[in-house]
Amino acid sequence: MNTERATNAEALFLQGYNCAQSVVHAYQPELGVDSATALKCACGFGAGMGRRQEICGAVTGGVLVLGLRHGRALGEPKPKSDDTYARVRTLMGRFEQAHGSCACRELLSGCELQTEDGQREFKEKNYLNERCVRYVRDVVAMLDELAAPEA
Repeated sequence: MNTERATNAEALFLQGYNCAQSVVHAYQPELGVDSATALKCACGFGAGMGRRQEICGAVTGGVLVLGLRHGRALGEPKPKSDDTYARVRTLMGRFEQAHGSCACRELLSGCELQTEDGQREFKEKNYLNERCVRYVRDVVAMLDELAAPEA
């Protein structure tokens, strides 16, 4: 694992950027995407997509990284899509194996981030530091293997 990249992702997350932004931004220099674009394109994926608590934002940030690294562009062969899909399934499978789920709601034990009470619970139980930081770091570690050009 690239510990510097994981540390950078964690630091950005702890500065108040969301989980998806933190993961994508950690890879932006090598993906040909500037910092602002990386942060903007990942912004809506935080907290399980706009606080809907669907797929964990760290995981969806990882999906964005895999797409930027391996995805199919205009005029490229369809097998590039198949390869990217396989990498996404692997990332999600590994994350689910490590944490029991890819769903933000389940990862946060049902804490409802769309409500004031839920946001208060999130802070009181220190989920940001006790859980979410680990999810960001773990996705970066998984991507270091899955997003490698030769992988």
